Amino acid sequence: MMRADFGLSALGYNFYMTDLFAFDSLTGLHWRVIDEGDRVQLAPADGSTVPDCYLMQGFCDLQINGAFGVDVNAPDLTIAGLRCLCERLLAEGVTAWLPTVITASTDAILRQLSIVRAACEQDELCAACIAGIHLEGPFLSPQEGARGAHDAHFLLSPDLSLFDRFQAAAGGRICLVTLAPELHGALAFIRSLAERGVIPAIGHSLADENTLQQAVAAGARLSTHLGNGLPALLPRHHNPFLYQLAEDGLMAGVIFDGHHLPPALRRIILRAKGEERLIMVSDATRLTGMPPGRYSEAVGGEVELSADGRLSLAGTPYLAGAARTLTQDAALMLFEDDIPLASVLRMTVENPRRLLGCQSGSLVLFSIDEAARSIHIHLTALQGKVCYRNEQGTNL
Repeated sequence: MMRADFGLSALGYNFYMTDLFAFDSLTGLHWRVIDEGDRVQLAPADGSTVPDCYLMQGFCDLQINGAFGVDVNAPDLTIAGLRCLCERLLAEGVTAWLPTVITASTDAILRQLSIVRAACEQDELCAACIAGIHLEGPFLSPQEGARGAHDAHFLLSPDLSLFDRFQAAAGGRICLVTLAPELHGALAFIRSLAERGVIPAIGHSLADENTLQQAVAAGARLSTHLGNGLPALLPRHHNPFLYQLAEDGLMAGVIFDGHHLPPALRRIILRAKGEERLIMVSDATRLTGMPPGRYSEAVGGEVELSADGRLSLAGTPYLAGAARTLTQDAALMLFEDDIPLASVLRMTVENPRRLLGCQSGSLVLFSIDEAARSIHIHLTALQGKVCYRNEQGTNL
């Protein structure tokens, strides 16, 4: 019998405990929840019935620019806004995430980093949920197409002294930096980041194969949103997407939201990288979770959000960012890409945590809604405390 003090109240379900976290070999075992008032005890179940619900550690999202009306990069970002974002993400089963600070003026980046730091220092929930900071820029390719939506006026070559200023403002919380390794001084910069325990990631880059290999040798470990942040037209055989796809030394962050990558390309990436080297990210913007309609954004101008979460420049077929949660993307992988649940959880729960070295004391109770083709979050517990409970359509 295994004691599990999750701080949950009576549940009354049979569960499937999926072991994706290298704690021990529990995969495939059924568990019975024994009510002990405000605590529960898990024990192997005697029967072989199909469980109603699943237990997992929470989703971990390496790339969130905002959601539910909160913009991580907006000048009016507040501690209260970050806490609200944490609360809304917990309702989605996301218990660890990286606020993603993008290219802007040095002062603007310092301001956003300082706000995230203050939130983690002053708010217990933010401290528990925010696993670090992803700095995406300003050390990116200035080439059209590769730079994506990043403002060319603020793009810079890698500068370690500037990074140290950023890290000081963040209170040491920058754990992931996306950069273009072909920039002047980038290889030495990557090596220095790795020595500091910061994960160097390749993105918004046109690096050739030799430069890419040197970057991996220097310590680069991840491709940021592989398949995106690239020009629309690329050489047929020699291009940065194929080089990164073939590089076994790089894990790959990918946006499987049904809009950024077509189904055939999603299958190719999965087959080439293998699920052990893939990490699903939402790359969510502030319009994630907002009602469909037309919005005016600081970056992108007039944009349109459709009911299926496609965010596009108004009146055009061009994407203006991502607007779906990692939970919604996980459901798409299950139902549209026909990826097994254990594999989906490996790419949304285990792999990002393994990259970050992040093993939080979180637990999420969820079920699969076949009719709605969705993942239904019933309850989220963080550090032994229930922080979200769905009161509708459940007897929890």
